[in-house]
Amino acid sequence: MRSRSLSIAAAIALLAPNLAGCGTVNEKLSAGMGDYVPKWAGGLPADAPPRPGTPQYDAYMKERERKRLMPAADREKEEQAQKGATTATSGNAVR
Repeated sequence: MRSRSLSIAAAIALLAPNLAGCGTVNEKLSAGMGDYVPKWAGGLPADAPPRPGTPQYDAYMKERERKRLMPAADREKEEQAQKGATTATSGNAVR
């Protein structure tokens, strides 16, 4: 009985570092893999902002700051014009 418990303890001691290693690898992979997972499988939605540190993120933040500094009346007009443009294009898609 003693040799059996010793072999179980040895197996656990050998497998534990492997499990810890998987956690580290997954942490590094998950940072970039989320961009490639489709939305239906739990990935990022289409309207998610770009990742920080990319040129698209810098452009996104500049546009966001421009809208923040814009008067509210002008901002509402711009949003309505954008909604009208998307409705006109998507309205003809399926009929």
